[in-house]
Amino acid sequence: MKHAPQFIQQTLVFVTLLAASTAFAAVRLPALFSDHMVMQQDAAVPVWGWADPEEEVSVAIAGQQKTTRADATGQWKVILDKLKPGAALTLTIKGQNTIIVNDVLVGEVWLGSGQSNMARTTKSAKDFAKEQAAANLPDIRMFKVESGAATSPQSDCKGAWKVCAPETVGGYSAVLFFLGRELHRNLKVPVGLIHSSVGGTTIEQWTDADVQRKQPKLRPLFEALALRTNDAAATKALAPNARIPVGGLFNGKIAPLVPYALRGLVWYQGESNTKTVDLARLYEHQLPLLIHDWRQRWGQELPFVYVQLPNWAKAGEGWCLVQEAMLKTLKLPRTGMAITVDIGDPESVHPQNKEEVGRRLSLWALGIVYGEKVPETSGPLLTGQQFNGASVALQFSHAAGGLVSRGGELRGFQLAGDDRQWHPARAEIAGSQVIISCPEVARPVAVRYAWEVNPDANLFNTAGLPASPFRTDDWR
Repeated sequence: MKHAPQFIQQTLVFVTLLAASTAFAAVRLPALFSDHMVMQQDAAVPVWGWADPEEEVSVAIAGQQKTTRADATGQWKVILDKLKPGAALTLTIKGQNTIIVNDVLVGEVWLGSGQSNMARTTKSAKDFAKEQAAANLPDIRMFKVESGAATSPQSDCKGAWKVCAPETVGGYSAVLFFLGRELHRNLKVPVGLIHSSVGGTTIEQWTDADVQRKQPKLRPLFEALALRTNDAAATKALAPNARIPVGGLFNGKIAPLVPYALRGLVWYQGESNTKTVDLARLYEHQLPLLIHDWRQRWGQELPFVYVQLPNWAKAGEGWCLVQEAMLKTLKLPRTGMAITVDIGDPESVHPQNKEEVGRRLSLWALGIVYGEKVPETSGPLLTGQQFNGASVALQFSHAAGGLVSRGGELRGFQLAGDDRQWHPARAEIAGSQVIISCPEVARPVAVRYAWEVNPDANLFNTAGLPASPFRTDDWR
């Protein structure tokens, strides 16, 4: 037995090598493909993962089976045929090992991202006790991306699907929960919500860095970032997550989700891009760039709906410019905007009424994406103006039932002449038009509405949705 220690050592080495070999050979799935997941209905559904190079992998669900081989790097992917919405299914993946994913639903899947107002949980929203008591909704599930930023695009993330129940709903993103609940109520199918957001972050952290560097219009951003890096005091004064690199959140929290089959994308961000006027002006280029890049990565023109910044008395000097950038972004196809200038909290950047935010997002999704009949898909949007001497006629879309003033006479309009001095204007509703004038402005050349961080403005449509802030000038 004098050679026993050497024998034991050799055995341990062999077992260790065998275990390592087996671990490498095992078929693996991204975290998204796990128990309680929701897969997109009526769409080609990618399923992917890792295995030994050239290993044969089969994927089976709902009576269909697809087989493929891993490539030289060990990556594999199959595309499932369209799945019908329905009850719990089993997803089976076989290679040298077998993975079984249980309790899989098929329905509608939406990805929500942004900063703290997307991250705020249902527990912190208005009337949580009532919402919690009614949250026994097992056909709604949410996957929260727990991974952080990264210096390069990641292939996987951390997270798990959680079934909606009174004991879990408090940890859901409130905006996504209320959107998902409205979709579930109206469409009568399961709803999967993927939540990937971080408070205090800027839009440049959510878009691929190389894509941004190729845009000449974003050069001022990178110049400003270079100054921040060299100025410790300036960096310290920024949001808590301002050291996260450009593109870092895209790398760690969005790239791992591609190409999971989705119906659409939801965005609630912008607060951290309002700190200065010069940087806020870039948002009208940044938001369309993010939308275009994400759509390109998913390989389709996914519906993209976002929340316009609400009213907030303590907002940064670029607040109105980011609101305006969001309004301008509606020129992109299949984009929608929930206007929230009436339901913010003047004293807090985190308004509690997330239920109404989710409902307004759902109106656009139900009406535009799903073709359902809804009262309106947006609040009034300016479509044109006609200057008639001392008065101006403003034309609005999303006013088929007419326009209304909520709470007394119409307020929030301003007029200016060639001197660029702004004066409060009198306003009257005429169907889908608003006629404004001002004794102090004999010949107006520009109009603004709700162009303040916490405006006293009350133009709505008959569906109860507020008009977006706007201006007809481009004066600095």
